[in-house]
Amino acid sequence: MSLLPALADAEPAPYWLATADAPAPRAPLRGRIDADLLVIGGGLTGLWTALQALEQRPGSSVVVLEAQRLASGASGRNGGFCSPSLTHGVANGMARWPREMPTLQRLGRENMAAIRAAIDAYDIDCHLEDGGELRVATREHELAGLAEEARTLVQLGDEPLLLDREAVREQVASPTYLGGLWQRDDHHLLDPARLCWGLADAVTGLGGRLFEESVVESLVTAGAHLEAETSGGVVRADRAVLATSAFPPLFRAIRRYVLPVYDYVLVTEPLGADQLASLRWRHRQGIGDSGNRFHYYRLTHDNRILWGGYDAIYYRGNGFGPQLEQRPDSFNLLARHFADTFPQLADVRFTHRWGGAIDTCSRFSVMFGRAREGRVVYAVGFTGLGVGASRFAGGVALDLLHGESNERTALRMVRRRPIPFPPEPLRSAVVNRTRRALARADERGGRRGWWLRTLDRLGLGFDS
Repeated sequence: MSLLPALADAEPAPYWLATADAPAPRAPLRGRIDADLLVIGGGLTGLWTALQALEQRPGSSVVVLEAQRLASGASGRNGGFCSPSLTHGVANGMARWPREMPTLQRLGRENMAAIRAAIDAYDIDCHLEDGGELRVATREHELAGLAEEARTLVQLGDEPLLLDREAVREQVASPTYLGGLWQRDDHHLLDPARLCWGLADAVTGLGGRLFEESVVESLVTAGAHLEAETSGGVVRADRAVLATSAFPPLFRAIRRYVLPVYDYVLVTEPLGADQLASLRWRHRQGIGDSGNRFHYYRLTHDNRILWGGYDAIYYRGNGFGPQLEQRPDSFNLLARHFADTFPQLADVRFTHRWGGAIDTCSRFSVMFGRAREGRVVYAVGFTGLGVGASRFAGGVALDLLHGESNERTALRMVRRRPIPFPPEPLRSAVVNRTRRALARADERGGRRGWWLRTLDRLGLGFDS
């Protein structure tokens, strides 16, 4: 399929990474080195893990190995929504850990405060904004869900603002909006790639070592140590954390729990003053709509609109690779939906288009596991909202690695794994049937058919 005219000149690369002032590549691993801690993965989870390890144990030896470039995976391809939620939203958390939600919400707010403190302490220029997050209803049945979420948030100590049709359109001018829920506190927007680059500088400033283009081919036990082998060298370490997101995992056990689901994103050309005025987007909130298949969107620091989501795609057999990052059908669909949402911007063109794999698990939030007699801990499966939750996950991974017993490690969310996905070919059949059922539910007033109700009872899900 050919691209729509508005997309014809769009660069097939992530907007965050396609910048002239991106840092120079770091050298790959060469030779043999020793470390107290090895972190595999140079995205947000891996970098937060390394930074916290160095802060907790000054003078320790920490090595980070990244298979490609820092932030080249999900950490540099997302929308830059930095949410305090550790559970992929309050509704998902209440459905799975209702008794723990007051604690999880508090830990999420504390985690967000720590992220802000680190950004300030290490002088990380990641274009942080604090306009909050606006959830909008575009179908009548979604209004009740927003009202219920508002009541839950109030019970958990938050102060959301529920908006009717007129009030939400006063915030952002779209003829599709019927209502909204504005969470004004602790929800931020940022440039996720710049956050990664800033964290990497902080890690090296504390003595950590980072190597790019260093694919770990094996991780084995060698006596009292672990050995990670790349094409150029070996790291011998006492302990290791795997922060590999949706990349093909080093351990087969992870594959049972995590799907690589491809999400697609567009970014517009910079908007002019009249175009911005037509939107009335004065508070610059991050926005998401409320369907099962949802869009997320925001203004960038230079007044472009990043527009993504909705058309999440799973490729049979845990398909993964750069060949899946460009999908004209998805880009065209996103462009049409953009025009429906903002008809006053019908002539706007897009400058960037890309796709990337999200590490999805059946409970839609990070899961933890151990391997190699407890010397290795992995944290994967975020599904979304990982920009903020990645720091929390890195801290928990270190707790588990060192045998800490505390409030975080006592959480059911930490102690228990999600329901695994079935093997192929059943895996593809279940995912595709679920995608169709989610679409029907959106079209039928939110009514979940027997298939979705069955998955709900089993605790098995697939999120768009």
